[in-house]
Amino acid sequence: MSAPILLIDDDRQLLRATAQTLELADFSVTPFASAAEALPQLDLNFAGVVVSDIRMPGMDGLQLFERIRALDAEIPVILITGHGDIPTAVKAIQDGVYDFIAKPFPAERLIQCVRRAVERRSLVLENRRLREAARQAEDDIPLIGQTPAMDRLRQTLRQIADTDVDVLVTGETGSGKEVVARLLHGWSRRAKGNFVALNCGALPEQVIESELFGHEPGAFTGAQKKRIGRIEHSSGGTLFLDELESMPLSTQIQMLRVLEMREVTPLGTNEVRPVDIRIVAAAKVDLSDPGQRKAFREDLYYRLNVVSILIPPLRERREDIPLLFSYFAERAAQRFQRAAPALSGDILRHLREHDWPGNVRELSHFAERAVLGMVSPAATAAASSQATGAGSLPEQLDRLEAEIIRDALSAHGGNVQQTLVALGIPRKTFYDKLQRHGIVRREFVARE
Repeated sequence: MSAPILLIDDDRQLLRATAQTLELADFSVTPFASAAEALPQLDLNFAGVVVSDIRMPGMDGLQLFERIRALDAEIPVILITGHGDIPTAVKAIQDGVYDFIAKPFPAERLIQCVRRAVERRSLVLENRRLREAARQAEDDIPLIGQTPAMDRLRQTLRQIADTDVDVLVTGETGSGKEVVARLLHGWSRRAKGNFVALNCGALPEQVIESELFGHEPGAFTGAQKKRIGRIEHSSGGTLFLDELESMPLSTQIQMLRVLEMREVTPLGTNEVRPVDIRIVAAAKVDLSDPGQRKAFREDLYYRLNVVSILIPPLRERREDIPLLFSYFAERAAQRFQRAAPALSGDILRHLREHDWPGNVRELSHFAERAVLGMVSPAATAAASSQATGAGSLPEQLDRLEAEIIRDALSAHGGNVQQTLVALGIPRKTFYDKLQRHGIVRREFVARE
């Protein structure tokens, strides 16, 4: 369904002609002969744009804008002006009006302006929806997602969390395997016990055995004190073994006995100690595939693979990416004491088109950079243009000019005077270029 356009003009003949122009461009237009008639149609959920003449009896276009700004400052208002009203309209843009169009104007000028404004309003409402969804998803954090794959994953985890079965989690780097393990622990009756994590690929072979099984004093050179191993320390709780495929073969043999007997023998002693553990193991490769499993023992794989969980990569659930970005940005904003960035068109395109090989971890870092102002709108726009093709020379030059203007606005926090000095162009030329490229200066204004 096309976005609603509220069109206001006391000149009924011009009102009909303008409405017809917009309707032919597939907009849903509701015409009004006065501003007072249009106001009741607006609320915080209004998904469209207001197009209004400035000079009208009763409430004029500027007064209407002030009323709309008090209701929702992010509803785009486009003013239609006579030649004598242009200075007033320029001042109105500085106060927050989306754009102005001087009479007489070509139909295409109005249509393009309205299209940009509709896109802007759509992004505003999407940002609000994502922020609200992120707040409502607190119970599922950080397994945020509204796709069927994430619904099934959450349902599976809740079903098996309290069953004490060992679990094998498979997923790409950064997909959230430890998150899954912690949720299984936290949602189970073992939550009061220890959650103990060990990355099998981070320790050399001569150290991992001591870390897992513990040792007595004098068990080997340098073993001066008794050490409780990770397995024993996790008794009553959950042991998470990450990068399982990297576990040394000798340790695999010992782990097989632990899984079968639920007991451990520390280095340097013959004492056998029973342990009450649940193991959640994670691997970056498919251990069921002999080609990927390589030196990993098949019997250990089958012993651990009581329940298998596959975490889908971000590229297979793209609908969740903006929601996750919103959550990570809000979290980073609190940590860095900054304002969370709006989801601009360039960022949204980057979120949708990037493959995210680092998955959730990469997305989280991208959100942090966005909060810190280290994500250039030009960079994301350039990435999008590369994905869609370079285009003709004029199109490439237009993109470059827009990127330079955005970079200058970003560098100077949206300050017009400083940006003019940096660009070396007159004020009128600057505002003309903003309109031409659909750049909204307010998006670059530094927030306290």
